[in-house]
Amino acid sequence: MNKGLIVSCQALENEPLHSSFIMGKMALAAKEGGAVGIRANSVEDITAIKGEVDLPIIGIIKKDYPGLVPYITPTMKEVDELVNAKVDVIALDATINQDVEFIKAVMEKYPNQKFMADISTVEEGLRAEKLGFDYIGTTLVGYTEQSKGINNFEVLDELIRQCTKPVIAEGNFDTPEKARKAMENGAYAVVVGGAITRPQLITKKFNDEVLKAI
Repeated sequence: MNKGLIVSCQALENEPLHSSFIMGKMALAAKEGGAVGIRANSVEDITAIKGEVDLPIIGIIKKDYPGLVPYITPTMKEVDELVNAKVDVIALDATINQDVEFIKAVMEKYPNQKFMADISTVEEGLRAEKLGFDYIGTTLVGYTEQSKGINNFEVLDELIRQCTKPVIAEGNFDTPEKARKAMENGAYAVVVGGAITRPQLITKKFNDEVLKAI
């Protein structure tokens, strides 16, 4: 992965832009805007994106399993699929919700694959580095029970201070100013998703402000 802006091009089944074709074009637009990498969900979307851009891809598969809290690349089945799709980096849940033995098994099975840890606390990030992850991402700060109310910059800054592996800012770095600050603070890269690629959310932000004036 190169340093700079990584754009997350994702649309779930209940979203208007849910389409591998559209995600491919979204990735192309991101590249034209200067993105140095893409984060994408599902083999179908990754394949379409590869047909449009030659940027490095962080691949994930979001999957809900009954009784399992992690949903970002949660089992070996999803890891196998992403390896077969030849993504540059595979991201998976590396919070305390994920079984350490599963993470060790993934690392042992694919020693030459690059992995990114999606974490929500400083402690999880430090644990992920010890487990062998190549990149540490603040993706889940504020989205887990153990990280409720935690400021994403506090986690980012502390991980940058303590980790030797590259730390990627992700999760609510949703303005150009926040993205710049993350890089100035020492992040290796910053991932921005909904603020760029989810027009329904962008529209709502504008509409919320407009309605205040009506």
